[in-house]
Amino acid sequence: MGVSGPFPGSAGRPEGQALDRDEADRALARLGAEYDAIESSLLALQDHAGRRLLEGADLTGVTKERWAATERSIAVLWSHFDAYTAALTRAREVRARRRWSSPADLEELTALLDGAGAEVADDDAEAGAVRRCTLRELVERMNGRYARALDVIVAADSVWSALPARIDLLAAELQRTRSLAHSVGVRPGEHPSGDDLEDITEELGRLRAEVIADPLAFWVSSSTGSSAPGGGRPDTERYDRAARALEDVRREIEAVLDVRQDAEQRLMRLRDVLSRADRTLTEARQARGEVLAKIAASEVPAVSSPSAALHEQLAAAVDYRRRAQWHRLSPLLERLEERADDELLRARESLTAVTAPLAVRAELRGRLDAYKAKVARHGLADDPLLTERYDAARRMLWSAPCDLRAAGAAVLRYQQMATEAMGA
Repeated sequence: MGVSGPFPGSAGRPEGQALDRDEADRALARLGAEYDAIESSLLALQDHAGRRLLEGADLTGVTKERWAATERSIAVLWSHFDAYTAALTRAREVRARRRWSSPADLEELTALLDGAGAEVADDDAEAGAVRRCTLRELVERMNGRYARALDVIVAADSVWSALPARIDLLAAELQRTRSLAHSVGVRPGEHPSGDDLEDITEELGRLRAEVIADPLAFWVSSSTGSSAPGGGRPDTERYDRAARALEDVRREIEAVLDVRQDAEQRLMRLRDVLSRADRTLTEARQARGEVLAKIAASEVPAVSSPSAALHEQLAAAVDYRRRAQWHRLSPLLERLEERADDELLRARESLTAVTAPLAVRAELRGRLDAYKAKVARHGLADDPLLTERYDAARRMLWSAPCDLRAAGAAVLRYQQMATEAMGA
């Protein structure tokens, strides 16, 4: 608005001394320019888009309170401007009386321009009371009220310009996600993401209504302490939280879509893994019977049956795919894939544990034959004592059931005797 300050020609002039004609003309020119600036500012404030929105909105909360106070302040602004206009008009009339102002005219001009020449309503007194003030004081009061009013209007307009449009865009994205979710069976009450979509929809509806009715509740003043009107930013925390929640749901929907696209391949792999696990367990059970028949004095672990629960879950997954219940199929497949791999690993470990005695017997047989060949290369094949030790160990290893401990000891005795004979 107007810029208050000393009048041209007043610097260095003794207090109480009247203005001369040139000083009065310069003061009137300055006040005229200031009048035009103040009028332009007030008209711009009157036509501000934010002000028109505030006037037509059904406000609540802090915005309702601050706008009511701002409207009263704007009314006072215009009354101050009227007082300023009246004082300036009176001063111009005095100056226009004569081309060469008389001393009496100059004294009157000095009182109007440099003294308490304006009458305004006294805010601190009873209704209807007035007080006199200088034009400089009047401009300072108008500047303060104008800045506070403009701050409220700009803040509300900034929030309305930023948040509702973003909320509408997010709501449109939400609607597209809801349609996609519905197409893959993600619905409220049936899938957590369906419930999340309902919560986000309600939150966006509440948020938009609150932003429209109480925009100043979503305004964060500048942390730098700036006194410029509208110094701050819209508070987007709730909007950002809803946007992040929608993004999480969208990723969940994409995961469900991925399941729909490759469900058959994943089901085929699961069937294959479980089939291999079942075959491995069957082989382990057969091997256990063979071990019990051929190996004596050996601890052979029991072999469990195939997991009925996994086969039931696989059948449920196939049913979900047939009914296009992708939202149910997605988490089930993830659990099944992990458990099926564990089942195959368990079956292989069981087979390894069961066949361990056979592997030990095979290792002893191989070691016995290897030392027999080594003995023959040293020309000791006909040694009767070595032959006797070899035959004893061989009978133990090729008899059923085989006592692995005794056979192992026999092989060790033959190995030691052969080593001594070859060394001699």
